[in-house]
Amino acid sequence: MRSVFAVGRGQYENVGDIILRRQLLDWVRPDDGTLHVYVGASPDGYDEGLGLQPGDLVYRSFLAWYGAALRAAARGRAAYVFKPGEIQLTLVGMKEHLSVLPLLGVLRTRGGRAVRAGVGSRNFAAVPRALMRPSIALSDLTLWRDIRTAAYMRAGAPMPDLAFGEGAPDELVAEFADPDAATTAARDVLVVSLRADEPAPVYPSEAWLAGVRAYAERHGLEIWAVTQVHVDNERSLRLAGDLGGRALTWDALRDHDRQEARLRELYRRTAIALSDRLHVVIAAYTEGAVPVGTLADASDKIDRHFATIGVDGVTIRSDATDASEVTTALDGLAARRTELFDALASARIELGLVRERVQSTLAEVRA
Repeated sequence: MRSVFAVGRGQYENVGDIILRRQLLDWVRPDDGTLHVYVGASPDGYDEGLGLQPGDLVYRSFLAWYGAALRAAARGRAAYVFKPGEIQLTLVGMKEHLSVLPLLGVLRTRGGRAVRAGVGSRNFAAVPRALMRPSIALSDLTLWRDIRTAAYMRAGAPMPDLAFGEGAPDELVAEFADPDAATTAARDVLVVSLRADEPAPVYPSEAWLAGVRAYAERHGLEIWAVTQVHVDNERSLRLAGDLGGRALTWDALRDHDRQEARLRELYRRTAIALSDRLHVVIAAYTEGAVPVGTLADASDKIDRHFATIGVDGVTIRSDATDASEVTTALDGLAARRTELFDALASARIELGLVRERVQSTLAEVRA
């Protein structure tokens, strides 16, 4: 019997964290053993969103989970899976990668395995990178979720972000690539979602607002401002008012599974989705919407994750000074539908190969 230990805890207010963790937990759940998942003090609906199964062992206490992992590792037949998502290269941000070093050491000496898949860096300073070296060296498989992180870490390889594997089934993705298919022709929504959790977040310019309104009117689209991260609620309401649209908010921090279902139902009607949140863009994309990152700063986060699957130039500026530039950019991205969804189909194939590598590595666990 194998024991696989994984961290399911994340930003409880962020549906995107659930999407990433659920995918990886499904990959690593052993047929011949038990998945041990640490979730912490998760709110109602969070565990359901993770898709936890009756046979999984769920831990609220980190110490209890860590102690069980150390004991299982010492007995042999155990494995550890790093949580996917973004890490900040600070002592706080790297706490998982530092705190599990004793566990990784025991796994290495007792025939266990450790896998890191779908992790990306937020910052790229040289000194903190050195602190990651021990956990990378003690891992049997390391795969980063974007090409810039892989190049920066100088160890491991890039892979598509795990969220590209969620959403519509593969046969529908093939239809999304056809601009005339019924699955694309029936789309009547333009989605907007903007973050409110950065220091003094910049609100879009009047030209951006005017350009988005003009694009929606020209193409007969109803504007929806949506909340996929709880802290963005007020911003969604303001955007809906300024754009003459409607808002899909998330009023209480619970029912994560239901909020995701509400969002995906709307994304299945969406022609084009604009956001500065990577996993809003990806979630809508995997349901058939043309993805558009919209940023007021120099961040390359969205661009580098799409570049990893072979797609360039999916962002526009939210501080635009000319409304016509916004509509022209949106028209240009919408015209790339075939290219965009062919790339998603290819990314799904690559994720299937990554899944095989992860499962093959974990299958090497031996007493």
